[in-house]
Amino acid sequence: MNYNFFALISRMKYIDRWALMRNTRQENLCEHSMEVAMIAHALCTIGNVRYGKNLDANKAALIGLYHDASEIITGDMPTPVKYFNKDLKKAYKEVEAIADDKLLEKLPNDLRPSFEAIFKADDNDDERYMRRLVKAADKLSALIKCMAETGAGNSEFRTAKESTEKTIRSLYQELPEVLDFVNEFLSSYGNTLDELT
Repeated sequence: MNYNFFALISRMKYIDRWALMRNTRQENLCEHSMEVAMIAHALCTIGNVRYGKNLDANKAALIGLYHDASEIITGDMPTPVKYFNKDLKKAYKEVEAIADDKLLEKLPNDLRPSFEAIFKADDNDDERYMRRLVKAADKLSALIKCMAETGAGNSEFRTAKESTEKTIRSLYQELPEVLDFVNEFLSSYGNTLDELT
């Protein structure tokens, strides 16, 4: 029997993000997911090393890799539409869950539980906190994109940058790992290769 899960996942490279906005450089879902995975891993590592957490940083990275996989089926819904009101947000979450289930059906039965653990949250405090850090990593990745676009002179991303910065600042109290990442790593984004090395 032939299974389509990984062939479908490989199509993430065809899903462009920020579709309603003019981009100086297009970003696809594959690139974004890799960045989210790296940042999620870093945030969990910061939590474990500095704040005495017991988070699975490797699992966080995997969740980051697959966090938007449903968009292979649904497409990238623009944030202002997705979060327009509670009803629309709830409905879109249901569509995402159906799409995730559709993807998981494309795996052999014996492998499916391992992937369900990535796509679906366990109900414990460490898992919930870790998944909040993955969502924070998603926001940080969005901010990095906004910084790159505004840094290239694209004012189209100005208000997105401001609202994303505000959202990230609201996380500092409850997720100190986010503040650490912002203070220690964020300002390097946008530097030239010579400046970084």
